[in-house]
Amino acid sequence: MKPFYVRELSVYPVGRRRIWLLAIAVLASLVANFETTIATILPLLMEDLSMSLTVYGQIAAASVLVGGLSAAFGGILSDRWGRVTILVPTLTITAACNFLLATVDSVGELFAIRCLMLFIEGAGITITASLVRDFSPRLGRAQAFGFWTWGPVGAAFLASALASLTLPLFGNAWQSQAIIMGIVSLTLCGVIIWQIAEPSAALRAQVMHAESAVTAEEKIDPGKVRELFRHPHLWAHVFGNTAWQVLYWTFAIFGQTILAGAFGMETAAANGVVALGIVVNAVAVIVVGRVSDRLRLRKPFTAVGTALTIAVLAYYISLIGQDVSAGHITVVYAALFLCLGIAYVPWMANFSEDAEDVESRLQGAALGIWGMVVRIMIVVLLVVSPMVVESGGWGAWLYVALGGQALFLLSMLVYKGDWRRSTPKVSA
Repeated sequence: MKPFYVRELSVYPVGRRRIWLLAIAVLASLVANFETTIATILPLLMEDLSMSLTVYGQIAAASVLVGGLSAAFGGILSDRWGRVTILVPTLTITAACNFLLATVDSVGELFAIRCLMLFIEGAGITITASLVRDFSPRLGRAQAFGFWTWGPVGAAFLASALASLTLPLFGNAWQSQAIIMGIVSLTLCGVIIWQIAEPSAALRAQVMHAESAVTAEEKIDPGKVRELFRHPHLWAHVFGNTAWQVLYWTFAIFGQTILAGAFGMETAAANGVVALGIVVNAVAVIVVGRVSDRLRLRKPFTAVGTALTIAVLAYYISLIGQDVSAGHITVVYAALFLCLGIAYVPWMANFSEDAEDVESRLQGAALGIWGMVVRIMIVVLLVVSPMVVESGGWGAWLYVALGGQALFLLSMLVYKGDWRRSTPKVSA
């Protein structure tokens, strides 16, 4: 018996209905990212708990590792039990955990609550990606995943905006933000519960090339997860993109710190540069996703975007320690995020399609395995990068990230899909 909030579709939604359900999936991605945001209150939290940055790094590494395990199992369970069955409880319980976060008064309590929150959140984010796949035929999948990436971007902006507006009203008490995030998250969860729906297991098994109505009454049993392990090109996707994400997560976690430490920027100015990079990236993923869908090509965009990223990153590294203007750094930083946007969304569509061709019923499992491996990488990044920076500076670590981009470029040789648009044969 399905929970009360689960609405299964036996006919594939089209037109405005499909767009609306995609929007709800993107909203769920935003909520999943927003309700675990801690960057906006981290300085106040560290001061209040007398916690060093090193200790926080260890807490973050452990909680991300727990989230990685959750991402893998959450994806597998969503294929077996349904997306919404797992997603709604993960979102609401994590939102409620923010009220527990507001009661923290020791490092140990922070560690326990963050591990709990990230364990629940890991499954939620994976499932939102699966929902986007379910409601996006291949002709529009890259653009759909482009909108999905707006979840973490929108969460960062929402958390920052709320903190800047409300912290002064509550005497800069970090607990106020935890409570506000809990209230906002639960409110948005109510909207999601009211509107969310998912395709039935039979519909999820269909490979949709274009938007069309499909009726499926017969229930199909979930595929076997071990089928995914037999295909080297899927592992090339997972590990290749994980290497690519070393650079992304370096900037996501330490972007402002690099700008301040390597280029002498004030914190406010560094935040402005990062914000501009995020906006450029958000626009790029939608534009490139649309073009990729229209041409029905994935690999050329990913390859060109990665090659450009390598070139711009090498130039960025060469500027470290030089006397360059803030405007110059801003342009290079924005260009770097533009190139990252060009590469990412076509790859995600390519990975989804390649996994779909292996077993269309295992999209959640494939995305969950990828999410788990990425989170393990983040743990290693949090532990290793400070040691590399301490011995060789930020330039040394960014060379590691540059190597990750090169590995990603090489991994594309194994992916399925065309390198150029095929031309239809003309009969004589």
